Amino acid sequence: MKVLVIGGGAREHALCRSLSLDPDVTALHCAPGNAGIAEVAELHQVDALDGAAVARLAGDLEADLVVIGPEAPLVAGVADAVRAAGIPCFGPSKEAAQLEGSKAFAKDVMASAGVPTARSYVCATPAEIDEALDAFGPPYVVKDDGLAAGKGVVVTGDLEQARAHALSCERVVIEEYLDGPEVSLFAITDGTTVLPLTPAQDFKRALDGDEGPNTGGMGAYSPLPWADPKLVDEVMTTVLQPTVDELRRRGTPFSGLLYAGLAITSRGVRVIEFNARFGDPETQVVLARLRTPLAGVLLHAANGTLDTEPPLTWRDEAAVTVVVAAHNYPGTPRTGDPITGLDEVAELDAPHAYVLHAGTKQDGDAVVSAGGRVLSVTATGEDLAQARERAYAAVGRIRLDGSQHRTDIARAAAEQQ
Repeated sequence: MKVLVIGGGAREHALCRSLSLDPDVTALHCAPGNAGIAEVAELHQVDALDGAAVARLAGDLEADLVVIGPEAPLVAGVADAVRAAGIPCFGPSKEAAQLEGSKAFAKDVMASAGVPTARSYVCATPAEIDEALDAFGPPYVVKDDGLAAGKGVVVTGDLEQARAHALSCERVVIEEYLDGPEVSLFAITDGTTVLPLTPAQDFKRALDGDEGPNTGGMGAYSPLPWADPKLVDEVMTTVLQPTVDELRRRGTPFSGLLYAGLAITSRGVRVIEFNARFGDPETQVVLARLRTPLAGVLLHAANGTLDTEPPLTWRDEAAVTVVVAAHNYPGTPRTGDPITGLDEVAELDAPHAYVLHAGTKQDGDAVVSAGGRVLSVTATGEDLAQARERAYAAVGRIRLDGSQHRTDIARAAAEQQ
C-alpha cells in the first residue's frame, strides 16, 4: 500500500521507520517531514492544519492510507476532510479528538463512562480559580483546557505560580494531585474494537531527578519491570474500552490512537489525561519493540475492521529513548546549530541504536537544529541496562552546541530489572 504520514517530529520519524520496514508498504510519503524522515520517505510540503490541502495531496499521491501524527491537525478536523475524500485515515474525527483538545470534555466523558480519574474543577474566572486552588491545596495541578504542545500543565507547591498559570489560560482545569508512578498506555481502536500496545514510561521534567520545568518529554523506556503484569488488562477493562464505548454511544466514535496517561496511585489506577494520537517520546520505544507489521493494523483501524486483526506481537528486547534538546529548551530554543556525529551513530551503533529526528532540517549538506527537542536517540537491548548503555553511547557521539539531555532515563527501572 501507499502511505502518507502527516507531521515532522520524532514521533512521525518513528512511525515512518516502522512503516518503511513493513513489506506491505510500497511507497511512503511524509508531509512536511524532517531531515531524518527524508532518508525513509519522500517529503512534501503541506499546511498540516488545512484538511482540504492534506486530502488533495493524499489524492494526488494515490495514498491508500493517511496517518496523522500530531494533535493539532486532528483537533482541526483534518482526518474528517481526508475521509470525506474517500481515503482511509488513521486518526480521530474533530469531535472525538476533543478528548485531547479539551480537558473539560475528557473529564465529562470519563464521568459518564465511570473511568477513574482525579477530582477536578473547570474554572473560567479568578474567583473560581482561587476557590479550586484552596479546595485541593498543594501540590497544585493546573491544566490549560486546550492544546499546549505538552507544556500546558503546571504541577507546583507554589500557590502564586499555580495561580499565574491558571490566569494565563482562557479556561483551566484544576485537579487533585495524584501520587504514584506514571504510565503511558496506547491503544489502537476503530471505534469498537480496542487493541492495547505495550506500556511505557516517559520523563516530563527537563533535568535529572525530575527537577526543572515540564517539557514535552525528555526520554522514555519500555517494558516496565516494576508494573503489575495485569496492568494492561485492568486498564482495558476500566479505562480504554469504557471510553471508546462512551464516545460511540455519544455518536462521536473514536477511531485512531487512544493514549491514556495514567497514575498508579495508592488507591488504584487513575487517568491523568487522554491524548488522541501517539505520544512523543513513548512512541519511539513502543514501536522499537513491536514485531507485528504496522501498516495493516493502522489500515484495519481506519476501515473499522480491527476485529479481524490478531493480537499484536512484541519483541522480548527492552527499548530506551533519550531526547537531545536545544539550548534553552523548554524556553525559546536556539535553532540553526549544525548537528554532527549522526553518520558515526549509523556506522558504529546500528542496528541496536539509531537516531530519530524531531526538530531538524537540511541546510545544504548540513543537518541543523530547528526546534526544542532536536533528536530522539533510541536503542534496544536484552534488558533496560543494555538498552540504556547503547542509547547513551550513541548520544555521546552526537555534537550539537549548547544541547542538553537527561542522564537518568530508565536508570531506576534498569536497576530493578
